Amino acid sequence: MRQQETILIADDSKGIRDFLIEYILKPKGFQVIVATNGRDGLNLARKHHPQLMIVDNQMPYMTGLELLQTLHQEGLRIPAILMTAHGSEQIAIDAFRLGIRDYVIKPFLVEEMNAAIDRALRETRLEKERSQLIQELTNSNNELKQRLQELNTVYATGKSVTTSLDLEEVLRRVVEAAIYVSGAEEGSLMLLDKEKENELYVRASKNLDSASSSMRLRIKDSLAGQVINTRQPIVIDNNIIEQKITTAYLVKSVVYVPIITQDKAIGVLSVANRRREQPFNNRDTRVLSTLADYAAIAINNAEIFTNSEQERGKLSTILGQTNNPVIVIDDRELLILANMAAQSVFNLPQTNLTGTSIRTLIQNPDALNFMLQPVTPDLERTTELSLADNLVFQANLSLIENVGRSIVLHNITQLKELDKLKSEFVAIVSHDLRSPLTAILGYVELLERVGPLNEDQTEFVNRVKQSVDNITNLISDLLDIGRLEAGIALDIEECDLPNLLNTILDEFAARIEAKQLQLKQIVSPKRLLISGDHKRLHQAFTNLISNAVKYTPEKGAIGLQVTEMNGQAIVEIADTGVGIASEDIPHIFDKFYRAKNVLSGFEGTGLGLSIVKSVIERHNGRIWVNSQMGKGTVFSIILPLLINTGENKSTPTKNTKMWTKKR
Repeated sequence: MRQQETILIADDSKGIRDFLIEYILKPKGFQVIVATNGRDGLNLARKHHPQLMIVDNQMPYMTGLELLQTLHQEGLRIPAILMTAHGSEQIAIDAFRLGIRDYVIKPFLVEEMNAAIDRALRETRLEKERSQLIQELTNSNNELKQRLQELNTVYATGKSVTTSLDLEEVLRRVVEAAIYVSGAEEGSLMLLDKEKENELYVRASKNLDSASSSMRLRIKDSLAGQVINTRQPIVIDNNIIEQKITTAYLVKSVVYVPIITQDKAIGVLSVANRRREQPFNNRDTRVLSTLADYAAIAINNAEIFTNSEQERGKLSTILGQTNNPVIVIDDRELLILANMAAQSVFNLPQTNLTGTSIRTLIQNPDALNFMLQPVTPDLERTTELSLADNLVFQANLSLIENVGRSIVLHNITQLKELDKLKSEFVAIVSHDLRSPLTAILGYVELLERVGPLNEDQTEFVNRVKQSVDNITNLISDLLDIGRLEAGIALDIEECDLPNLLNTILDEFAARIEAKQLQLKQIVSPKRLLISGDHKRLHQAFTNLISNAVKYTPEKGAIGLQVTEMNGQAIVEIADTGVGIASEDIPHIFDKFYRAKNVLSGFEGTGLGLSIVKSVIERHNGRIWVNSQMGKGTVFSIILPLLINTGENKSTPTKNTKMWTKKR
């Protein structure tokens, strides 16, 4: 049962306090603490640590923002909802920086406040549940550590057991380990006879006499047979009366545990005391069961080893007949394997090609470059290859330790055609959406002409306009993606790259100044000309600079560096913003993908960076990103230069304090 939750109300308006208590909080069973001014609210928050605070901004002695700021400085992270009679963007920004969970403008509806309370407490409850789970996991880990220490000796034996394919040696060592850890006098390992499935025979033993080491037991009327049937251990412990295993084999105490593989009992591992009056306990049973598992693994390994040559032959047949081209090459670029599908796709001779240099066999330069690319941290493991007969393949490269690398191709020609149809469909739908959106926007604007609107109506109208603008922008992005992916021709002209970037920065000057961002520019004095579509390049770099401004907190820094090297322009756009998690970076240029740390705090469609990548690649360029969470991001772009003119009168010095890729 959930503990009663406490909510602190800090508001100098008795009407608001009574309304919250009687119509919202009491019906939900909350315990309520009331403060009539900011100072009392601060003291009550310090004393009671409520699960949630509902705080008015304008209060005597201390405003709601000042109360929250004081708690924040003291390290008290209490979820809060801020109420204000006069909402403003700046108040909202200041409040959210102090960690409030929601922001409500008076007057508000019961449903609106209920929703805000539910959202705020949901996060608090989840944090509490997470803490409880962490504690439970900690307790479980402690128990597991204790168990691991207990079985340390057994595991050490098991590691050595699983490395050997000599089954006789492995089973003998399992029996020896069973005797050692249990302190027993003797032990044996019995397996089902494959020819006589109703009998067990001794496969390995230690300290048994010659008669016992060759005994056979029937499944039907023996303790060992009972273990086979039930797959459960049996412990017999009687220090006074000896137990009869067979007529010639009497023991004072014995433990049988099943050897199970593939959910079937195939034998038993046992230890016994024939003279010593020493009982066995649950720990012995548990440890012996672990050793029995190792014996099962060893038996499986031996069977696998016996059948390995047959399986290898089957694999060769499968690779030869599969429709997916497969190529394996060694570290010296020599061919190890090329199945029939690969021979057909690359038009290879129908002879034994093993040991032939792959460079003499593969004529397609894109395929060859992909297969033989250097092994670096940014190794390209997947690409698309256009081969003969207008076929498109997805190529996957895998590094094989001590062998070389394998390349597997999948025919995706049909998928590419479907993707093209999808893009055409999106373009048609996006185009057809513009007419109803235009009508909506027109009728909304006509509302103001038929009569004055009150404050709420005006706000709703503005929200409709904003939503229409958002949808229109999304449609534009979808159309842009479709055009770029469809390969529609670019309007190519000479573009002065530094001039283009400076123009974009001028367009963002007001936003940069509003957020008090520090702008650092390091631009080559050379005139750097590229051949490109001015409109598309402007769109791509605008998206990057817009992201830098959007995701950088106030009084942070953004930077632009433009340099030239080996006939290429290098553009770096950096910020000291929220950063991108390492697991998000491989997907950051995918359509509709947004990093998890910006989903709730920033608006966006996830198309901006996809458009950027498409534009840069259409201009024969390359883009990549380096980022650290909480420290910032650097987007790096390389574009081929058309003309290099002017003199380099000075050598720019990069300010490494701001460029996050150095961190």
